[in-house]
Amino acid sequence: MAHARRKFFELHATNKSQLAEQALCYIQLLYEIERDVRDLEPDLRRRIRQEKAVPVMDALHAWMIAQRQIVYDGSAISKALDYSLKRWTALSRYLDDGAVPIDNNWAENQIRPWALGRKNWLFAGSLRSGKRAAAIMSLIQSTRLNGHDPYAYLKDVLTHLPTQRASEIAELLPHRWQPV
Repeated sequence: MAHARRKFFELHATNKSQLAEQALCYIQLLYEIERDVRDLEPDLRRRIRQEKAVPVMDALHAWMIAQRQIVYDGSAISKALDYSLKRWTALSRYLDDGAVPIDNNWAENQIRPWALGRKNWLFAGSLRSGKRAAAIMSLIQSTRLNGHDPYAYLKDVLTHLPTQRASEIAELLPHRWQPV
């Protein structure tokens, strides 16, 4: 939903488009519903979404279809509407599963540092160096995702690695590691 919202937000910010503002109002209602159900169990979240968000999504969809028939092909608003309408199934997927978030912002924020540095890492020196850098970055990110401080983890693991038995090396992976 965040990508669809961004298209309308940019259009409204640059051109003060009233149609984009209307789309943003619908989307804002959906995010308000999500704010209310964020901490609930998935089954309850799904039921509330069905009750409150489905009517808003249906109204937004009908509004988008109606507006798309009115606006000119190739205009900025037609591109924003086409983007959302072509992805409607994916945009509304979260309504049927309480475990699915309304957007993928969390996942995108997790990979953003790696995506931003992608061009810089092309010049790691060699393919072998690039693979090593990727392995280290993956290890650091896995450490963070498992709730550990990467510095403390690497310091401890690198200290224990020389004496660690080969058969027990998996115990040093971030999801199994226990800080001392």
